[in-house]
Amino acid sequence: MPKYIYIAKSYKGETKTDEAVAKDEKSLAQQLRGEGFLVTSISLVAEEKEKKKGGSFLDRFNSVPLKEKMIFAKNLGIMIASGLTVSRALSNLALQTENKTFKKILTDIFDETQSGNSFSDSLAKYPDVFGDLFINMVRVGETAGNLDEVLGIIAVQLEKEHELKSKVKGAMVYPGVILTVMFCIGIIMLTFVLPKLTAVFKDMGTELPAMTKAVIALSDALRNHSLVVGIGFVILIIFLQYFLRQEIGKKTLSWLSLNFPLFSPLVKQTNCARFARIYSSLLKSGAGAVEALRIISHTLTNYYYQKALLGSVEDIQKGVSLSKVLSENGKLFPVLVSQIVQVGEETGKTETVLLQLAEFYEGEVDQITKNMSAIIEPLLMVVIGVAVGFFAVAMLMPMYSMMDTVK
Repeated sequence: MPKYIYIAKSYKGETKTDEAVAKDEKSLAQQLRGEGFLVTSISLVAEEKEKKKGGSFLDRFNSVPLKEKMIFAKNLGIMIASGLTVSRALSNLALQTENKTFKKILTDIFDETQSGNSFSDSLAKYPDVFGDLFINMVRVGETAGNLDEVLGIIAVQLEKEHELKSKVKGAMVYPGVILTVMFCIGIIMLTFVLPKLTAVFKDMGTELPAMTKAVIALSDALRNHSLVVGIGFVILIIFLQYFLRQEIGKKTLSWLSLNFPLFSPLVKQTNCARFARIYSSLLKSGAGAVEALRIISHTLTNYYYQKALLGSVEDIQKGVSLSKVLSENGKLFPVLVSQIVQVGEETGKTETVLLQLAEFYEGEVDQITKNMSAIIEPLLMVVIGVAVGFFAVAMLMPMYSMMDTVK
């Protein structure tokens, strides 16, 4: 049976957070109700989510764009605020959407709600599409009775998320294109141009330098064993994808991104911006601090930020302030973050000051991405220069040797 993590409140107001094994979410909710607890949040633990991923093999290659989900949340919130039921609104949106994958998902969610399941439970069938943040905020909205307001908050959150990702991706487009073109030109040179020079070197009958031998060996491998090289390249990509899905792979990539000088500021500013905005959105929607931190720990992609926030849940439950927890993780969260959170805790306006903090860091990310091309361009020129220089030296050295022999 699957394992769930839940947050429940007793009739006396006590909060309980724990893990439990149950047939499904409804069975667990009934079990806790019998023990005198009212469930406020239930979700599959990470391992069970991986096991429960459904859909056909081809469905994995289809995705729902973030912008599509943003429009869905905004329109659904407007429809519910206008007086439509959730199921009626879902039916209308399923007819309007042009994305075939999303249309199929919305139709299934509509059928689930018609069968008596809650909207949040229906969304939970598609954790890869909607994610912990979307599902749990909807669940909080259903519990508090302000689903239309929460959907509006989700729409704003997704809009900011889309803007943030677009800025980061935009900064990576230029170096990505340059490196791709450079790689393709290198393959063409090694496959078609170099073999003509190799024939000349063989006629010379002189000992070739090690650099030249290495380039010729690479050229021969690409020409004579192209199928093996192609299969090896595909296997390498598959291995890297598998490795990066494992905990050690996520940890390695996260460590590199946090410690590589060029990308470290961007990674930290982006994660701080997302933390501040998501935490503010969750508090505004009515979620408690513990539940909000648990949701954020599954939403951020960097391994070390996930662990820091997940570890903070236990500290918060023991009565430690969030500002103190953040200050103890100074390598991840700058002093400004813990100070702003402390101000919010002292004034009772945490969600407001966090929203301002999110806007500040989003502005910082915008500035960093604008400056990124100016920083990366000279570095790319150096990389290209080194590659071209290596190839040129490898080809010219045998010719100089031949000239010395003639003299």
